[in-house]
Amino acid sequence: MAANVGSTDRVIRLIIGIVLLVLAFAVVNGSVWEWIFIGVGALAIFTALTRFCALYPLFKINTAKKK
Repeated sequence: MAANVGSTDRVIRLIIGIVLLVLAFAVVNGSVWEWIFIGVGALAIFTALTRFCALYPLFKINTAKKK
């Protein structure tokens, strides 16, 4: 897996992931939306940390800087 998520993309994904997890636990307790927010938030954080998005190769997107 080559990195395909750039620095700005990583920061945005990390912020969105944290916001979704906070919303899931603080606002939408006990509903299906809680699990959706947890899943999407965790996925956003995971892709930010690993610098790889599985959907990017399908659309030939690469926001990582070339070396």
